[in-house]
Amino acid sequence: MSNRTLRVNELIQRELSEILRKRYQSEATAITITELRVAPDLRDARVFVSIVGSAEEQDEKLRWLRAHAGELRYEVGRRIVLKYLPKFEYVLDHSPEKSARILQVLDEIDRQTPPRPEAEND
Repeated sequence: MSNRTLRVNELIQRELSEILRKRYQSEATAITITELRVAPDLRDARVFVSIVGSAEEQDEKLRWLRAHAGELRYEVGRRIVLKYLPKFEYVLDHSPEKSARILQVLDEIDRQTPPRPEAEND
């Protein structure tokens, strides 16, 4: 991935997060943008979001994001000047849940492992 693409990813992610936080505060309280990947031609972008709540609440928030994709894109376009502003595709990011599960398994293993005997001091 080029340096330019990385910078555009970070810029759009930051602006989109700020728009959600300030303008759509009540609707977007449980939504976190975890990653944004812009295509090399800057025409499309995948927006990975983590949503706190049950599966039903996650689906509802994801539908809300998809329904407001055009409006969010317009707001980002007002803040960022690019030759092409990508169309946003919102994707649910399951990595935080996977990370939590890995930590849970590691904690279980740690609890099941007997403590090591202390080394004898001579």
